[in-house]
Amino acid sequence: MNNSLTEKVAGGATAASGALSFLGGWQVCHNICLGLIAVLALMGISVNGMPLEFLADYAAPLWTIAAALLLFTGYMYVKHKCVSKNMLAANAGLIIAATPFSQADPYRIGLWSIGFGLVGVAVYNYAKEKLSKKMEEKKCCHTQTQR
Repeated sequence: MNNSLTEKVAGGATAASGALSFLGGWQVCHNICLGLIAVLALMGISVNGMPLEFLADYAAPLWTIAAALLLFTGYMYVKHKCVSKNMLAANAGLIIAATPFSQADPYRIGLWSIGFGLVGVAVYNYAKEKLSKKMEEKKCCHTQTQR
């Protein structure tokens, strides 16, 4: 497999993993439903109840697919280094925070703390990398104009 195709496949798996991990958390699904109700209300459509409640039945299978895609993305990172480590960490955090199984209920706050902590670290590292690159570019341009 060439690198371009490998990067596209890994990028797609990463995006799908992050998107599906959100569907595993009840609170997130609930907020999406409330947002949908608000948008429909702005258009003059009245909705009673939760229009996306049917997704609750699919939370565990969708979360499992997201976790499998995360494992595949992790493999691509280890094997080919074609995936952002920050994106991988953020997706792992979202999947941990959105664990939908009732057996995990006693540990929910711990899972949220670990998951959103990972997301926070990934966002911080990403911002730090971008800021340091900007500073290097600025420094490089400044020294070139002085010559």
